[in-house]
Amino acid sequence: MLHIFQTIDKSGRNIHLSKEGWAHINEEHPEVSGYLEEIQETLKNPIKIKEVDYDEDIRYYYRYYKSIESPAKNLLVIVKYLNGEGFIITAYFVKSIK
Repeated sequence: MLHIFQTIDKSGRNIHLSKEGWAHINEEHPEVSGYLEEIQETLKNPIKIKEVDYDEDIRYYYRYYKSIESPAKNLLVIVKYLNGEGFIITAYFVKSIK
């Protein structure tokens, strides 16, 4: 499988963005399409990593971007971990960190 990028997150785990994942993000959240570097930065240096109740293998990574021309300035990157490897499910901007 070809990846758009692969990086190490703040906790030292491997995470990748597949071509299919990037296609999903561009289709469902086109406002994020110009922010590939910010997606990587959010994984490497988030202001918050949140576990979710419904799936112990999913993490929400948040990072604030002041320069975004929208009321939603927090980039949320959702990652799923399988066998110790993470892959990006989706990414989009949110107004607040939950």
